[in-house]
Amino acid sequence: MIGKLGEKSTVLFRKYMPDAFVFAILLTLLVSLCALVWTAASPLEVITSWYDGFFDLLAFGMQIVLIIITGFSIALSPVINKGIDWLTRYVNTPRQVYFFVVLIGMLLCLVSFGWLVITAVLARELAARVKGIHYPFLVACVYFSMNSWVLGLSSSIPLLLNTDKNFLIEAGILDAVIPTAYTLGSYLNFAMILLVVVGAPIMMLLLAPKHKNPKELHDLLEGTSETDTLSIAEEAAHMQLVKKSVSDKLNNSIILQGFIVLMGICYIVYHFGTKGLDLNFNIMIFIFLILGLLLHKTPIRYVIAMKRASANISGVLFQYPFYAGIMGIMLYTGLGEKLAAALASVATIDSYPFFAYLTGGFVNFAIPSAGGEFAVVGPGMIEAVKEIGSGLPETEVTAMMARASISIAYGESLSNMLQPFYLLLVIPIMAKGVRIQARDVMGYLFIPFLLFFIIQALLVVFVPLN
Repeated sequence: MIGKLGEKSTVLFRKYMPDAFVFAILLTLLVSLCALVWTAASPLEVITSWYDGFFDLLAFGMQIVLIIITGFSIALSPVINKGIDWLTRYVNTPRQVYFFVVLIGMLLCLVSFGWLVITAVLARELAARVKGIHYPFLVACVYFSMNSWVLGLSSSIPLLLNTDKNFLIEAGILDAVIPTAYTLGSYLNFAMILLVVVGAPIMMLLLAPKHKNPKELHDLLEGTSETDTLSIAEEAAHMQLVKKSVSDKLNNSIILQGFIVLMGICYIVYHFGTKGLDLNFNIMIFIFLILGLLLHKTPIRYVIAMKRASANISGVLFQYPFYAGIMGIMLYTGLGEKLAAALASVATIDSYPFFAYLTGGFVNFAIPSAGGEFAVVGPGMIEAVKEIGSGLPETEVTAMMARASISIAYGESLSNMLQPFYLLLVIPIMAKGVRIQARDVMGYLFIPFLLFFIIQALLVVFVPLN
């Protein structure tokens, strides 16, 4: 029954959902219209707000590009390929692959959502080896596994709340930091972790399509198959001159690359030794880069691997600025604050977690960045919670602010399943040379979104923090 519902929603999404770029354009126009109607902004002010925000995600977009290509290049190494060959001895049926990919993805993304790239690489390699996998559904499994990031070590809102002199403290909205014991270390967060790590793989298994003729990876490949191309080592050998040369010795020098790897390892040890488990985007990219250099051994092999890994990142490069423009409209016209204030105004001491959760989900469509979204709606939501909790003990009000904040984070994360922004992390890897679009994938996520929305809404309201 549940599997049939998933199939029906997929048919509807394929019929009505446009390309991810068209989705961004439509969202831009919708948010612009809302700003014109709901705020005092003039058409020119809306347009200038759009432009002012257009380049705000350039650094973030570049980080995403580097996460994708450095992660993908690791997967192209012989060591990883041998490891995946070994894995397929034990994970060798489509249902096992679906379950395993969601489980591993959820566990990896508890460390950082950038590790979704590793899940995508693993899933593609399994799809190339295991027969009978419905590839669009497997892509959906990978994307759904990203949901755990908001519960783990890189969850930006809880980390922000626990940062000295954060913007909320500087603005006088908070008097002090909110420790992660109230957020990531809460009973509520552990309940959410249990839901995604245990419940999500089982749910996606129940939703798995039962096609007699599934759309397998090799059916969707355009042109040559996965096995028709030269290996990286073979291509590197073909690039050498007939006669021995200094340039070829440098290009294929293990020693030269080894010194860079050694320097990188020294810094990684220093970083974690002095800063603790600080897993920000930059150090993750650096780790991926150094690990890729280590696994590919020589400079020319790494160049070839990065060239192959970079072949399908155009979507990230030109679509991220459009979402940054949408964020600019929400931020600079005051539309985001008005939306948060409107939702918070109807909240009570019993319902405020639900409205915070709802706010996170709604605003994420326009600002698909947890940190950026919280900068817009966080202050208004926390002020509303402080007013609702007026007269209560300080510790209780702190707990209420923490609950509202992580509820925003949970809503923000789940609503990604209805919009393809972060699918751009997955598509460059899983759709490289493959005839597949966002509309082929998103329909499989609609039923999981509905079920998780109901369960998470109940959890944020009723499960205690501690």
